[in-house]
Amino acid sequence: MLFNSLHFVYFFIVVTTLYFIIPHKLRWFLLLIASCYFYMAFLPIYILILGFTIVIDYFAGIYIELSSGRKRKLFLICSLIANIGVLCIFKYYNFLNDNLSLLLNDLGYVNRIPNLSILLPIGLSFHTFQAMSYTIEVYRGNQKAERNFGIYALYVMFYPQLVAGPIERPQNILHQFYEKHKFSYDNVTNGLKLMTWGFFKKIVISDRLADLVNQAYSDPHRYQGFPLILSTIFFAFQIYCDFSGYSDIAIGAARVMGFDLMRNFNKPYSAKSIVEFWQRWHISLSTWFRDYLYIPLGGSRVKMSRRYLNLLITFLISGLWHGANWTYIIWGGLNGIYQIIDISTKKARGKIESIISSGFKPAYSILCQLVTFLLICTTWVFFRARSVQDGWYIVSHFITSVHGTTALYLSAKNMMDILFALIALFILFGVEHLQKNQSFVDFVNKKSPAIRWGFYYGLVLIIFLLGKFEGNQQFIYFQF
Repeated sequence: MLFNSLHFVYFFIVVTTLYFIIPHKLRWFLLLIASCYFYMAFLPIYILILGFTIVIDYFAGIYIELSSGRKRKLFLICSLIANIGVLCIFKYYNFLNDNLSLLLNDLGYVNRIPNLSILLPIGLSFHTFQAMSYTIEVYRGNQKAERNFGIYALYVMFYPQLVAGPIERPQNILHQFYEKHKFSYDNVTNGLKLMTWGFFKKIVISDRLADLVNQAYSDPHRYQGFPLILSTIFFAFQIYCDFSGYSDIAIGAARVMGFDLMRNFNKPYSAKSIVEFWQRWHISLSTWFRDYLYIPLGGSRVKMSRRYLNLLITFLISGLWHGANWTYIIWGGLNGIYQIIDISTKKARGKIESIISSGFKPAYSILCQLVTFLLICTTWVFFRARSVQDGWYIVSHFITSVHGTTALYLSAKNMMDILFALIALFILFGVEHLQKNQSFVDFVNKKSPAIRWGFYYGLVLIIFLLGKFEGNQQFIYFQF
């Protein structure tokens, strides 16, 4: 079920209304049934995959808690194998088999292992990682094993963040399913405000930019120079508004019912370095990899060369997590290399900043933001490109130009889309600049009633006037 659909609007109203009407002891059951329905609206049969891993992880958590020594570790390994195994079969089997075929062909052999004709379940990587965090935290002694099977199933399947996060930790969300959430006007209005802001990002900005990005990236060899640069910058804003918009809707929908989900984005394009960018972008995934992969590898407690290797491994696996394609691995590798360069030049950059007089510090800060943004944009090329060849073509033709390709891209229809998108982006970054370190809701709530209501009505009006409603475009991160 897509958030940006009438189906979801009806679903949300019905589920939320029933949630506050029925007795507290039945609410977890309502949310579990609603979450099953929400997920089955995509492809019903794949609910069985979720059920399989939920059963295994539920019992694994209990046995991990009751066991000691090697048995305790064995139950954790069994849980991880089940989760990673499902992920490998559905997401990576054909990718690995195709690459094996290429390797055997080069050696003069034929790979007779067939590919699987299966679809990737929606949000598989997200709920797999959330399930893995549960058993790992139980193993580490940071979380009690959940005895109520229904509550544990709801932890994995809670509909607001089921298919695209935020990837929650059991310490943050499990106890909330037991708490009695009374109807709160503040929770409802704050949640609806955040949802509206998310819809604005998705429907007005992301979906409008999607057409412009798709035009260039679907057939990049038609273009050179400016159209490729512009479409890459547009994709940077498209994916930010698409994914942060989903997170806002998810967090807002949960807040209406009284649940608090973690913040997933914090104005990432205002970052002044690559390290800072990854502290602001997809925070729930970045911290997941930090806590469950980077730190166990040794993190920053080892010698510098090993630390760099740990970073590179973490980002390469992060790239593979996003998709079974070499483009994602290159994307992850580039970000890992950027991180290494960022850390190794930190002292030198600090000296430069200290030398610069106070009058030039604002300009230096803006320069750092711009350089960081441009470096991130080069990685987005491979994230969006259909193949490594397409990605390389785009990067290598940024600074070349052929007469006519710019005019081909900047058609009359495209100019209108660009104009509307720029107006919406001006609003977005204007609000983000003014809110500083506050959340969007806190920023709005501190304004006078006249300004608040003017902003609400204006935002809703812009969504209806400039939003793209035809087709109900799927969120980008649903494919992961």
